[in-house]
Amino acid sequence: MSPRYRVTLTKGERKELEAMTHRGKTPARKFIHARALLLCDAGDDGPAWNVSDVAEALGVSSRSIEHLKKHFVEDGLEAALERKAREKPPRDIIFDGAFEARLIALACSDAPEGRRRWTVRLLADKAVELGIADSVSHMTVQRVLKKTNLSLTSGSTGKSPPRGVRPL
Repeated sequence: MSPRYRVTLTKGERKELEAMTHRGKTPARKFIHARALLLCDAGDDGPAWNVSDVAEALGVSSRSIEHLKKHFVEDGLEAALERKAREKPPRDIIFDGAFEARLIALACSDAPEGRRRWTVRLLADKAVELGIADSVSHMTVQRVLKKTNLSLTSGSTGKSPPRGVRPL
């Protein structure tokens, strides 16, 4: 059997939760959690509903209410109302700002011997050769260049286009 958690709110917590449920600007998830904590309150001022009644009244599962009570008892009010922040991003960051800066500097340099300009595949190969990255796809290079509005086909890479009025 899973452990049971008893929610007892202080007067200050109860007042804060009631204010949250009476304001019109509270997000839905936070509102439901605040309402559930108020209904589960087993203190002197609370109605002390059982979990199944609270779940039915709020339209959520009993397991959600159990998890909410557990978060409240173990971590406190704020942790029960807010989503837990991610400890690490969904994917590791492989290419950071330093990689992008070195790649752009490489793209702005002179093209290799025998070439008029850099291509994304040449840049990808050169980045691996210079040790900027262990491996890099030409599409990654293309995305970085597109993000920085760097065009490999323009006559002057690295410079802003000349401003002025075009002749008719």
